[in-house]
Amino acid sequence: MGSAMATTTDDRVSTLTAFLIFLRLGLTSFGGPIAHLGYFRDEFVARRRWLSEQSYADLVALCQFLPGPASSQVGIAIGLSQAGLPGALAAWLGFTLPSALALTLFALGMTMWGNVLDAGPLHGLKVVAVAVVAQAVWGMARNLCPDAARITLAAAAAGIVLLWPTAWGQVGVIAAGGVAGLLLFKPESQDEHSPLPITVSRRMALAALLVFFCFLVGLPLAAQSGQSQTLSLIDAFYRAGSLVFGGGHVVLPLLQSEVVPPGWVSKEAFLAGYGAAQAVPGPLLTFAAYLGAVMRPAPNGWLGGLISLLAIFAPSFLLVVGVLPFWERLRRHLRTQAALRGINAAVVGLLLAALYHPVWTSAILRPADFVLGLAAFVALAFWKLPPWLVVLLSALGGWLLGILS
Repeated sequence: MGSAMATTTDDRVSTLTAFLIFLRLGLTSFGGPIAHLGYFRDEFVARRRWLSEQSYADLVALCQFLPGPASSQVGIAIGLSQAGLPGALAAWLGFTLPSALALTLFALGMTMWGNVLDAGPLHGLKVVAVAVVAQAVWGMARNLCPDAARITLAAAAAGIVLLWPTAWGQVGVIAAGGVAGLLLFKPESQDEHSPLPITVSRRMALAALLVFFCFLVGLPLAAQSGQSQTLSLIDAFYRAGSLVFGGGHVVLPLLQSEVVPPGWVSKEAFLAGYGAAQAVPGPLLTFAAYLGAVMRPAPNGWLGGLISLLAIFAPSFLLVVGVLPFWERLRRHLRTQAALRGINAAVVGLLLAALYHPVWTSAILRPADFVLGLAAFVALAFWKLPPWLVVLLSALGGWLLGILS
């Protein structure tokens, strides 16, 4: 065990390397949280081999259980496993910075930016998301659903989620997959365990969880007892990041209820920012930076955007740091491994459902879209072209289709 840990530590990447890799992903990862998981898998499992397919699937399963944006939490966990706490921060910063800057600039009045990309290239970016998610489903299904029982479980999970399209439906499907795994899949040894090189101590993990709950309970009390707009702002965005399952799209109604009725942001400004958030890569929750920048009472502008951004992502960071060390210990047990076999099959089903809706239904509207998506899938899966190049080529293809149609 000691030598294995030493080897893992020697293989760690630098904080700068983690930041640059996630910065490139933050600049090119269009298509929403499910597509982001596909980009991450291609980058860190297939190409760089930082994680095994099993470890990556376990991370995705864990982050689906946690409240907040799953794709950002997976990125934070990958950075944490490869470069410690600085790596976790670097991964989050690199992946979040491009869209946060773009939306803050948009909020500050650069309305011309919204016209730089017309409908054609934007549609091409939606189409390439179909290829990215399809590649993720294909690759994960081959590794995580090798038998009829797990294929059936994945198909059932996809069907249930499509017929019951709620965040609790997703959590319920994953929980049911775990129960099915306990009943159907029983590994005979622990040889299949693929460890994550987590160096966070249990004491630090417990401290992170304590801070998370203290903020969750203390911020509303502090906001109610004082007259500070800054505290009210932090409280609203921290609760939004703490209490909502299902990622960015699910948290948007809660954000609207927090900022529109009090008059902080007009309904028209909220909808305009939401539209702009669809046009940028990276996590959708960087929409918080836009909202903080357009707030009518101070703080607003750059300061308001920064406060809102940190407040909405802080719960994700604290939860990943607090839970991941215990998760790594838990997944070593045989019964946990059996449950994870079912959970991972259910995660494949969730990805399959997302491939159909909203990814496919929002992008493949005509035969030409299918042709463009098929070309992008072949380029990714068989020609092994880098995802950023496929993204650019698909945007160009969408622009050409827009001209020809």
